[in-house]
Amino acid sequence: MNFNSDVEAMDALASAYANLKKEIGKVIVGQDEVVKAVIISLFSNGHSLLVGVPGLAKTLLVSTIAEVLDLDFKRIQFTPDLMPSDITGSEILDEDRHFKFNRGPLFANIVLADEINRTPPKTQAALLEAMQERSVTVSGVRHQLSKPFFVLATQNPIEQEGTYPLPEAQLDRFMFNIPLDYPSYEEEIQVVKATTTVANYELKHVLTGAQIMEFQQLIRKIPIADNVLEYAVSVATRTRPQTSRATEKVNNYISWGAGPRASQYLVLGAKCHAAIAGKYSPDREDVQAIANYVLRHRIVRNYKAEAEGVSEEQVIASLL
Repeated sequence: MNFNSDVEAMDALASAYANLKKEIGKVIVGQDEVVKAVIISLFSNGHSLLVGVPGLAKTLLVSTIAEVLDLDFKRIQFTPDLMPSDITGSEILDEDRHFKFNRGPLFANIVLADEINRTPPKTQAALLEAMQERSVTVSGVRHQLSKPFFVLATQNPIEQEGTYPLPEAQLDRFMFNIPLDYPSYEEEIQVVKATTTVANYELKHVLTGAQIMEFQQLIRKIPIADNVLEYAVSVATRTRPQTSRATEKVNNYISWGAGPRASQYLVLGAKCHAAIAGKYSPDREDVQAIANYVLRHRIVRNYKAEAEGVSEEQVIASLL
């Protein structure tokens, strides 16, 4: 895409988002905020963790987004016996007795890591290294992953037997933590109608991988006022207990706060949230709109919070 100005590019981004939502809406009923959050993290070049019970169309959502975006999509079902080489790939002997690298499912534009907490830490680490470095190393050779590269991991918040919960340091690699809730009564009626008849959806390709990378660069170029940037950093730093900026609620209920990556994602997410709404610069409302997604998995409640039923969202709301 060749734009005469950044303003023209911003208008194109807002238009592309509207077209994306329209196409995804042909298949996905409701879940507007979830779709919006996933697209924001994609345009911000970040990864997302989807948390919800089985049957809420997480896989369908991701595959639909991949199809609408004309991207290569792979799904990895994480299990306790999954090995790192099962996702990164491995070297095999060919007919000429030469080693060649056989690419694993990580070599795709969008990777769905289904039930990431079902696999041991060694395999989790292989995925998280790829998320951070955008490459994998096999037998001492580094292999670059496809671009754009976007991981959507899912987690079941209910069934925790036989799972390996992600440590906080690994959770920090995810830009957003996006909760999925049950559909409303009216939405569920639409879902059941659509899925119990013969339905044929024709989805149009809205964006290519190259166009997405252009928009990812555009997001970083969006100007942000100093007071809005300082507000975003202030929100993140006030989550850290026993520091000079911590609030009384944080000191009472939080044992560990968000690191600097939270500040970065608050700014990037706010920029993208503003851009898809047709604004040329973010304000405080844009920071507030994505704060829960960024901070929810980066603060750790203490025993007092759990005993008194104080949630992460309540603490974040007090900071905003």
